[in-house]
Amino acid sequence: MSETALEPALTEALGDAKAWPFEEARRLIARVEKTKGGADRTVLFETGYGPSGLPHIGTFGEVARTTMVRHAFTILTEGKIKTRLLCFSDDMDGMRKVPDNVPDRAALEPYLQLPLTSVPNPFGGDYKSFGDHNNAMLRRFLDTFGFEYEFASATEYYKSGRFDEVLLRAAERYDDIMAVMLPTLGAERRETYSPFLPISPTSGRVLYVPMKNVDAKAGTVTFADEDGRDVTVPVTGGNVKLQWKPDFGMRWAALGVDFEMFGKDHQTNAPIYDKICKILGGVAPEHYVYELFLDDKGEKISKSKGNGLTIDEWLTYASPESLALFMFQKPRTAKRLYFDVIPRAVDEYLQLLAAYPRQEGKARLDNAVWHIHNGNPPSHTVPAGVTFALLLNLVAASNADDKAVLWGFIRRHLPEASPEAYPLLDELAGYAVRYYADFVKPKKRHRAPDDVERGALEALSDALAKVPAEAPAEDLQTVLYDVGRTIPRYQDLNAKGATPEKPGVSNAWFNSIYEILLGESKGPRFGSFIALYGIEETRALIEAALKGELVSADPAEA
Repeated sequence: MSETALEPALTEALGDAKAWPFEEARRLIARVEKTKGGADRTVLFETGYGPSGLPHIGTFGEVARTTMVRHAFTILTEGKIKTRLLCFSDDMDGMRKVPDNVPDRAALEPYLQLPLTSVPNPFGGDYKSFGDHNNAMLRRFLDTFGFEYEFASATEYYKSGRFDEVLLRAAERYDDIMAVMLPTLGAERRETYSPFLPISPTSGRVLYVPMKNVDAKAGTVTFADEDGRDVTVPVTGGNVKLQWKPDFGMRWAALGVDFEMFGKDHQTNAPIYDKICKILGGVAPEHYVYELFLDDKGEKISKSKGNGLTIDEWLTYASPESLALFMFQKPRTAKRLYFDVIPRAVDEYLQLLAAYPRQEGKARLDNAVWHIHNGNPPSHTVPAGVTFALLLNLVAASNADDKAVLWGFIRRHLPEASPEAYPLLDELAGYAVRYYADFVKPKKRHRAPDDVERGALEALSDALAKVPAEAPAEDLQTVLYDVGRTIPRYQDLNAKGATPEKPGVSNAWFNSIYEILLGESKGPRFGSFIALYGIEETRALIEAALKGELVSADPAEA
């Protein structure tokens, strides 16, 4: 966690900060003041992980968002209340189906319903089980992003006795738990339901069977094992686990969890978790329910469908900080998560990072980069006017397949720039080359200009020929407007400040430039592009378009 001391201006603005992590932290402070131990105890944040598969982008989002709330809490309490973040792996859950992405699916079929930490590791290596392998991947995943956390294994907690006291209480209050659960189940399921899932002494499988007897005094349950024999086992020591809904509440009660966020798919079950926590002697934590991600068609993302965006895919084309920004923004609004959102997220991050030094007080505390970087946004940024969208267009115009080519253009416009002086820009150049090659280039379709567009482009080229080579982007943007407003098709008399003598310029002018010269429907400020790409190079690009060379170079036209 970052230092808790803030500069005076930020300290004064804390009461007015409205960013959602502060709002959640204030709710949590109110809870702490009301609960046993108050500020003298450690406040526990928890996130859950199901190790039936590898960590994914939702795992990142949950831990990142929880970390933001934890940091806001630490700042608001001036670091006087200790906090912990526990990343809990439900690795005692039975393997319900063989995952699609394991090396030898058939080899795992005999191990269905065994706890994940009892299933052989199909990936080889030093991990003794599938659950242990995936837990290690989770820890590596979280360590990559520098999260401060503690790891917890359900198998270890159940077997070591960490849950024994509350499990015995669950046996004592079995009827109370059933009274909560049974109304939520269908008639057939109610006939066989039990919150206890015993581990078969003979097969080791997690059994979904009714209890024949629950002896609260002895702390045991009796059930029919897979061979039909009645078996009695203690509820302690890892001989049973709880169904996932009671398990939520039990874990909260046993560990004293103060804050946990989860997806909207858990929202209807949250009252169940709370009631069971209370039955077992705990106080339900503060919840934060976030919306689920959608694909490009607006459908819910599903791991089994593979219609989402993986974290590795995002990090191939953009930075972890841009992903953290995507997670920070409007967590309670359903958002589409697919490749097209990446460039916008990158540029929004750059804009917020550039704005931070100019901001004061509340504006800084509400700026996403303050939360993304635990109160210490980096000072390095990119030169003014350079955006990820601009770099993508520069790659498009130059056909660059290496970021070194982009640096050739960048240095010409900014002689003092270098990868060492602008490390963030160097990263962006690499991301832009990869993103363009995989997502932009395959869709590029230059079109031929019509007669009006041909005349307009010729006029633009002639105008650029009269501009000094070192002209800044704003001057070049002015040239673009001046050329556009001389052409009736592109005149906009309704634009703000437009007059008959000096009409505005419609977006159609810029759209035609993008479509004809870059093969795309839209792009960044074209004056910035010309400044970076070069005036003569832009004129050569116009000439190639007028000759039809750009259209003939498209894959679809080849």
